[in-house]
Amino acid sequence: MDRFLEMRTFSAVVDAGSFVGAADALGFSKAAVSRYVGDLETRLGVRLLHRTTRRLSLTEEGEVFYARSKELLAGVEEAEAELSSRSAAARGLLRVNAPVTFGIRNLAPLWGVFRALYPQVDLDVTLSDRVVDLLEEGYDLTIRIAALPSSTLISRKLASTRMTLCASPQYLGKQGVPRHPHDLASHEVISYSHWSTGNEWHFDGPKGRVSVKTRPWISSNNGDTCRAAALAHQGVVLQPDFLVGSDLAAGTLVELMPEYRALELGIYALYPTRKHVAPKVRALIDFLTRQFAAPPRG
Repeated sequence: MDRFLEMRTFSAVVDAGSFVGAADALGFSKAAVSRYVGDLETRLGVRLLHRTTRRLSLTEEGEVFYARSKELLAGVEEAEAELSSRSAAARGLLRVNAPVTFGIRNLAPLWGVFRALYPQVDLDVTLSDRVVDLLEEGYDLTIRIAALPSSTLISRKLASTRMTLCASPQYLGKQGVPRHPHDLASHEVISYSHWSTGNEWHFDGPKGRVSVKTRPWISSNNGDTCRAAALAHQGVVLQPDFLVGSDLAAGTLVELMPEYRALELGIYALYPTRKHVAPKVRALIDFLTRQFAAPPRG
């Protein structure tokens, strides 16, 4: 007897609450359903179901086996759905959301490459730094930069980016170089208003975690605005290395207190469900995973 068929039949009986209901759902005869479940119990050497004239109920062993059966059956369905989606052609409108700066700097140059690979996919790309609701707003996929991805969505990590504390040499020459995170209290601070911790910045230093409450003179919901203020010698900024990496390499910004490491964030592709992922969504996820095999930098 096919073990998968036995497991599927047993699960159908539990879901339907009866052998007759399972027979209808599976397209089998009631006798066949009874035989499959009986053969399963015989092979396992345990009783899985309490049977009475009025109802069925799971034994303790049956509850354990049912839970594991549902996991395994879901895994098989997921594998089949993924293979089906991969074998189908990627086509149709693909609605993507991404953060503004990352979308301009790191994603915009890739859309032509993606189009060349998947000419039947049309793109609708929206850039916004707010957290969108994929289902309510109709997006197929969103890119998020966060410490952890949303627990309500399926995620694929594309890369990591480190938050870097920096300022211009001109600003440091005038105001002095901070040596400890607590020194930031006496410095001009440029703040990104969407940070989840607000104006409280955290660093991991030689003696453990250090937190400092900053008092920014300017806050913005856009990373490029924060960067521009730092380049104009207006203060200290904490921004991801994909945004300020080229400035650090050119010397127009200088990293501060490298022994105090700021937060490292993941760059994630998020989508609503693992089941029946559309070929166009699967194509984009795989494409971005290949493109960001090396961490993006400015």
